[in-house]
Amino acid sequence: MYRVGHREIGAIAEVILSGELFRYHAGGECEAFEKHWAEYLGVRHVRMTSSGTTAITAALAALKIGPGDEVLVPACTYMASAVSVLAVGAIPVVVDVDESITLSPEALEEKIGPNTRAVMPVHIWGLVCDMDRLMEIARRRNILVVEDACQCVGGGYKGRMCGSIGDAGAFSFNYYKVMTCGEGGAVVTNSDEVDRRAGCMIDCCSFYWSGRSDDFIPFTGNGSRASEIEGAMMSAQLGRLPAMLASMRAQKARILAETARTGLTAAPSHSLEWEIGAHVLYNFHTAAQAESFAELVGGGIVGKTGRHIYTEWDPIFAHQGGHVPAMNPYNFPQNEPCRKDYTKDMCAKSIDLCNRTVMIATHPDRPESETTALIERIRDAAEVVL
Repeated sequence: MYRVGHREIGAIAEVILSGELFRYHAGGECEAFEKHWAEYLGVRHVRMTSSGTTAITAALAALKIGPGDEVLVPACTYMASAVSVLAVGAIPVVVDVDESITLSPEALEEKIGPNTRAVMPVHIWGLVCDMDRLMEIARRRNILVVEDACQCVGGGYKGRMCGSIGDAGAFSFNYYKVMTCGEGGAVVTNSDEVDRRAGCMIDCCSFYWSGRSDDFIPFTGNGSRASEIEGAMMSAQLGRLPAMLASMRAQKARILAETARTGLTAAPSHSLEWEIGAHVLYNFHTAAQAESFAELVGGGIVGKTGRHIYTEWDPIFAHQGGHVPAMNPYNFPQNEPCRKDYTKDMCAKSIDLCNRTVMIATHPDRPESETTALIERIRDAAEVVL
């Protein structure tokens, strides 16, 4: 967790003492957070969910993605991105990332096939994708865009907030995110229809509490609604977010500026002033250089982050997309034309890039003296490694 304290304790205590822990009531905490998060993002609709995974799943379902459809996902993202595709009965197809460690526009253009219905740009580790190029390709090739902003809460791209650029977006509020309620998430969109379908996917019984509509027949979906405790905590967390992001962005900018003449190659940033600044990345010529540098500085190798690399998505490689064979999208006849063959070297370029890229975390509460010491370690390590 980044920052949690008495502000959150007080907000949660009020909910408990009120006895109103169920989200459907006048003046509810979930509704209040959804309103404020929508204003922050500049979108029309926000729906809280139980996790980032269920938020992505709701976004895909809301866009009517299902059996017979392929969704393109990057080679470097948490496994939940691909799992969510399977959750709606579609097939994930893995696409290379580039030096920015985000989805490669060139690879996207090449990978679009006759069954491709959507692409999922992932703003991984607070880094933002090249959304101008990705959106141009998607619109020209007539595919939908679902932004996975689960790891970029509060980040933006050239003045627009991540999650608000595509047809729908998704966020995670779990323990590791800059804004958290332990678990939780949200799906966002500017479309009334997409919002209504997302709400049904999150809670198909919601119309009992919010009222039926003559022009919409609810469909069944697994429940993933949030509680009032989560809503209250998220509102408290939202008040902390701007100052935290300002601190991390400034910290990253300082590190990059003061290591610019070391010979190190910073990973490309598509919107440095708008991303959340959670990590500083350096690309190296070889994996051996990256490993030595990471050890000296105290950073991590992108390619060694477990389920964030496609080669570690065991259920995907095993084609175990459902709890029983009849519910496994890999067995659906509609998905027969889809690309379902995965190999560990199918995105060899991504594996190479990730294995020779080092990431160093920032933190909003890191003292300037510690940042100074980190910069000195980076400079010293550069002299040794390069």
